[in-house]
Amino acid sequence: MTQRGSRLLLAAAALLAGAAISLRVRAETLEQAWRIAATRNQTLAAAAAEVQAARAGARAARDARWPSIEAQASYTHLGQAPELDVVTPSLAFRSGPIFKDNQYVSGTVQMRVPLYTGGAIRAGVAAARDGLRGATAEQHATAEDVRLEVAEAYVAVLRAQRQARVADLSVKSLAAHLRDVKAKFDRQMVAKSDLLAAEVALANARSSQVSAGNALEVSREEYNRLLGEPLERVPHLDPVLPSIAVDRLPLAELVQRALETRGELHALAAHAGALAARARAADASRLPHLAAMGGYTHFDNQILNHQNFSSVGVGFTWKLFDGGAAANEADALRARSRAERRRLADLRSRIALEVRADWQALAAARARVNASRAATAQAAENLHVSRQLYGVGLASNTQVLQAVTLRTQAQEDYNNSRLDAALDGLRLAYAVGAL
Repeated sequence: MTQRGSRLLLAAAALLAGAAISLRVRAETLEQAWRIAATRNQTLAAAAAEVQAARAGARAARDARWPSIEAQASYTHLGQAPELDVVTPSLAFRSGPIFKDNQYVSGTVQMRVPLYTGGAIRAGVAAARDGLRGATAEQHATAEDVRLEVAEAYVAVLRAQRQARVADLSVKSLAAHLRDVKAKFDRQMVAKSDLLAAEVALANARSSQVSAGNALEVSREEYNRLLGEPLERVPHLDPVLPSIAVDRLPLAELVQRALETRGELHALAAHAGALAARARAADASRLPHLAAMGGYTHFDNQILNHQNFSSVGVGFTWKLFDGGAAANEADALRARSRAERRRLADLRSRIALEVRADWQALAAARARVNASRAATAQAAENLHVSRQLYGVGLASNTQVLQAVTLRTQAQEDYNNSRLDAALDGLRLAYAVGAL
């Protein structure tokens, strides 16, 4: 090769490398998909709204400690205004109408300050605080769920793309083989059964090609739905998935980390605490309640020497008997709290099992990658040799078709094992609470 030819070859290689790098830069990565989902996914938006509601509920529970002010006003028209009629042994007195024109206006402004509620307010604050803690933990768990769901959909698109490419390659290989068989058949070198078998194999491959294309479309639509994108969008995905190196830690440490960080565990614990606090509030409703009150009243009349009155007092309420409603409600809430504690213990066990299962699945997937890589190379070589032998009459048509099938299966196994290994790594990170 001349020096000029070498320079041209190097320039072409540089252009191709630049184009590949440019395509890689424009490709949508899984991290970008996670960021898009974080702003557009409806499930995450609903979880954020639940946290806002719980935060407002916590503020409302705390505000119950503060004084409350209530205003009332009314207008009344009577059919006949009453009169004051006083009769004693020595005196008889009848006043004029108490209300002018048979009507009157009254109004009251009253302030109430709780002094003692039997712990009801304190229990309500604790229940609302646990509710907020649980909603925040559920939001974190939902975010982890959505990230894993997006990752699975992302991998599903990559898997469908690779299966479509394998299907295309199978069609090309069988089409080339069919041309060879036709050439031999035209020269009366092979039987017609070889031609028919090759045609049937190609037709089946084209059917698989159509199915693979349809599966690719469906996987893209599901991926776009999770990201809040138009379903018809055609995403260009980066085939390199992020690696979260959690499998380098010992298995026992991974299990312990999962039990400490998983949002579902914190949410269940908070829910159990909220139910227990609500039970205390129900018990407190059976105790005496004490409140300080002050108010101002206006009352239209023509008899009393004042129409405006101010007042200060202390109010006392005590529900002495309610048929057992409050006690039964408290018992029900405590039983539900115990049930949540039981579910929490069961969830801890299931999460520990999930971590162990994902750990083993990741190890198995990595072993399959190494095995399938060698099988892919061997299957490709087997197809090459089989076609050469068939060309010189040393191999049968069936042998070539089997070689195509073996190469297709080996390529699919290799692609799936690589994606499985990457996805199992993400699943392990999710199980540990590190996704």
